[in-house]
Amino acid sequence: MTVPRKKWRIGVLGCGRVSARYREVLGQELADRVEVVAAADLDPAKAAAFAEAVGGKPVGSIPELIAERPELVCVLTESGHHAEHALQLIEAGIHVQIEKPVALRPEDAERLRDAAAARGVVCAVVKQNRYNPAMRFVRQMVDEGRIGRLVTAGVRVHWCRHQDYYDDPWHGRWAMDGGVLAQQAIHHLDALQWLGGPIEAVCAAGKAVLNELEAEDTAVGVVRFKSGALGTIEATTSARDEDFEASLHLVGEQAMAKIGGRALNRVELWRPVEPRQGDESAAETYSQDVPTSYGLGHGPLLGELLDAIEKGVRPPIDVDEAMTSLRLVHALYASMETGGWVRLDDKPTSTRLGIGPGPAEDTTGE
Repeated sequence: MTVPRKKWRIGVLGCGRVSARYREVLGQELADRVEVVAAADLDPAKAAAFAEAVGGKPVGSIPELIAERPELVCVLTESGHHAEHALQLIEAGIHVQIEKPVALRPEDAERLRDAAAARGVVCAVVKQNRYNPAMRFVRQMVDEGRIGRLVTAGVRVHWCRHQDYYDDPWHGRWAMDGGVLAQQAIHHLDALQWLGGPIEAVCAAGKAVLNELEAEDTAVGVVRFKSGALGTIEATTSARDEDFEASLHLVGEQAMAKIGGRALNRVELWRPVEPRQGDESAAETYSQDVPTSYGLGHGPLLGELLDAIEKGVRPPIDVDEAMTSLRLVHALYASMETGGWVRLDDKPTSTRLGIGPGPAEDTTGE
């Protein structure tokens, strides 16, 4: 006789833009494993709409959410509130999964990590692109040594956000969000390190080109990997008139690879020096169609997180793992602010991200 699998009591904190993806994950993809007990948002209409679609009680505050006794809460609030909100839940003895970024300041991320360890709960972070078949394939090729010595690697994010996106109370503001690097490209910066390896130093420039915002809508950077390889970063939300591309390429001594599509969801190039059986069909085998730039990795990631908690093992992406991309974002911003190369081992931090704007808003380094 098969024992029914435990159903997790799930809460959702924040019912804004990304919550549409969680409706699909919680209401469809993982419906056999989860029960949504509450959806919280300061806007009653948003909380009610989410609860109507997926189930649970619509509430307007964290105390009300906690009162519904969720075992795990998905934190989907504004970036600048992630640390504050997650900490309240952790202190109440609740597991949390935080949408990127884990926090805007590294010290806040460390505070979450330490609080979760002290309370005996899990603090996990969303990096859903790692679950794309295309990403998994290239990571396997890296692990097997088929890329060989890395020569160069780079990411390009050509997405579209119009002025109305930045006209809300938090997007594009230094204290609450940052710009394209902290909000959109952080996923791709994570992928750059996940596939290319640790980064030693960066030099970057950025500015608001088409949109009006405190932070940057366009940024470029040069990176030097610890392996000696060089790389590039190019990111903008001023592509028009839709999210066009999110790609990553690796050029190695033994192979070239490119992952593209809207969400790092397609193998666009796999060209090894010494082909093997199956290489010619990699693009077809490991590519997937995605409806939005969020991709389809949230469900597999959350499912693996639930497995990890049940088994008492490390979550797929914990705070320390998530901090690699957060520290890279801070290094890029620190380079913009100082106008030169910045070493990541020095743990540089931005003077603005998670704090507020400084006197100079042009970050081109001029």
